[in-house]
Amino acid sequence: MNRLKEIFQKHQLPLAYTGVTIGVMIISFAIMFVGRFLLRSIGFIEDIPRLWQLISLAFLAVVIGAAVAAAFSRIPLKPLRKIAEAADRLAAGDFSARINLKMGGELQELNTSFNNMANELEQSQMLRSDFINNFSHEFKTPITSIRGFAKMIREHNLSREETDEYLDIIIAESDRLVDLSANVLNLSKVENQTILTNTAEFNLSEQMRRVIVLLENRWEEKNLFINLNCSEVYINGNEEMLRQVWINLIDNAIKFADKDSEINITILQGAKFVSVTVSDRGEVIAPEVLGRIFDKFYQGDTSHGVKGNGLGLAVAAKIVDLHKGSISVIRSDEEQTAFEVRLRR
Repeated sequence: MNRLKEIFQKHQLPLAYTGVTIGVMIISFAIMFVGRFLLRSIGFIEDIPRLWQLISLAFLAVVIGAAVAAAFSRIPLKPLRKIAEAADRLAAGDFSARINLKMGGELQELNTSFNNMANELEQSQMLRSDFINNFSHEFKTPITSIRGFAKMIREHNLSREETDEYLDIIIAESDRLVDLSANVLNLSKVENQTILTNTAEFNLSEQMRRVIVLLENRWEEKNLFINLNCSEVYINGNEEMLRQVWINLIDNAIKFADKDSEINITILQGAKFVSVTVSDRGEVIAPEVLGRIFDKFYQGDTSHGVKGNGLGLAVAAKIVDLHKGSISVIRSDEEQTAFEVRLRR
């Protein structure tokens, strides 16, 4: 009995249409025979040839059967109309549209699939709106700052020291805009990519050395010491993308490291994975921040005391994900904060 119930639920829609079709056929034949019997009983068709009798009754049966079919077909079509209406709402931009078909089988699967799709579209729309709002804020803040300090330099009779101070702020905010633009471009590139391309084997250790040299001006400003611990490690991947990961991670460590401290970079080679750890001694990441640290535009330091735009780690996480690897904060306390990237060899 349960087996029959499962079969019925699974094939509910086809069975409904089959039932309507068979019902129409039975009604049509019934009309033909009952109509012929009634007409003969009153002598109405005695003088009409048998062929015309059948043709007339068949036509009448088809007309009545079609009317009955039109009436009853609305029952199995009702859930499909609900789906069509919800799809129209979704196409018009109403991402709250959902359907609730209290039926089993294929219709229930369609119900679930539609609602899952609507949920994903709603989440995508929310993320897009958040991205635009955050980007507008992050872009507007340095522009406002640059404009304000430039007006003060032009409109006020400032001392040389004050002018130099304001110019330094303008330069710093300009650099922040450049970093923001670069990170947005990098993020747009990797977010639209689902398949990793342009992969080749390269020397990861040598790449890391070049990145450290590239960022030399930044870590020298804080009198930091960069300690690279590795042997010659080779890995297969997109060299340019992974270079951006190390730039973002090391740059993040430089921003939050204490002055006159050191940043440790360790590359370990295992049988199946290569592990890259970047650690610094500085600001501790709060537990509530850890869960969102790789989100776009999320910044644990909301005061902007540290330059950043909340995109560097998001870009790094996406690139690592494209390489089927993982990125995480493995430690954050008063001793050190350490990020680890694990990549397949």
